[in-house]
Amino acid sequence: MISSVAVLAYEGVSTFGLGVTAEIFGCDRSADGLPSYDYAVTAAVPGVIRTDVGLPMVVEAGVDRLGAADLGIVVCWDEISRMPPESVLEALRAIPEHGGRVLSQCTGAFVLAAAGLLDGRRATTHWRYAADLAARYPSVDVDPGVLYVDDGPVITSAGTAAGIDACLHLLRVEHGAAVANAVARLMVVPPHRDGGQAQYVPVLLDEPGDPGGLAALHQWTLQHLHEPISVDDLAARALMSPRNFARQFVARTGTTPHQWLISQRLMRAQELLEHGDGGVEQVAAECGLTPLMLRRHFARRYGTTPQAYRRTFSRV
Repeated sequence: MISSVAVLAYEGVSTFGLGVTAEIFGCDRSADGLPSYDYAVTAAVPGVIRTDVGLPMVVEAGVDRLGAADLGIVVCWDEISRMPPESVLEALRAIPEHGGRVLSQCTGAFVLAAAGLLDGRRATTHWRYAADLAARYPSVDVDPGVLYVDDGPVITSAGTAAGIDACLHLLRVEHGAAVANAVARLMVVPPHRDGGQAQYVPVLLDEPGDPGGLAALHQWTLQHLHEPISVDDLAARALMSPRNFARQFVARTGTTPHQWLISQRLMRAQELLEHGDGGVEQVAAECGLTPLMLRRHFARRYGTTPQAYRRTFSRV
């Protein structure tokens, strides 16, 4: 279980990237019943460092703190042709050796690759730099189309905003869906985004020009997940033809109505399995699925069964 988190900083480091890690792992949310972490910003040479927008910050911890962390994070590495200091690479290699995990945002994947942590692994980075990563490190299986990749002790993510997705995913793995969802709600971001780098965040709030009232439809669907809702039903409520509805939905959310609906049902199932004691049949019914389909979707999406998930994450 992760208890200590260390993020690497350097001259010109991404302010947004650091902010993401601080928001998710650096804030003490124990009063809300959520986990808290021993969080530190580290540098190869501690001292005053300026971020990419010129913001000065005092970094007191060195890479020894990075190497000892349960989770080490590299947010970005702007000069992808420049090798990181060997002390940084050694610290990153030490983390998986003692059972920890490493996570990169955006071009931070180049630092993990330089440390050899991506050899023989699937990984991602920002689509603009994916070809460079693959060319520079041919032993890495680079997937430029996804938001993040979880491969063993290593998690890599695409652009800096995808770092939010990767960090919430890690919370979900470590603590279950309820914790990840609670943190996401406090941050006012989706707990899970379907699709890849070219796709958009699902509509959560009413926005100008919202065709068919998709935001309101989204909220209605979440309140009626126990019902046998079909895509045609959603199209009818949006006063659209099924084809036009699907096109508008993909344009606004980056995923199909069918896949989005399955994702919402599965997230609801996770919460019920964590906090309830009803059988699989009851959980499936409350999510609008049959027990057989719940098991199939769980196996396909999470690689486990509802029963095994409950044994791991149950709060009852």
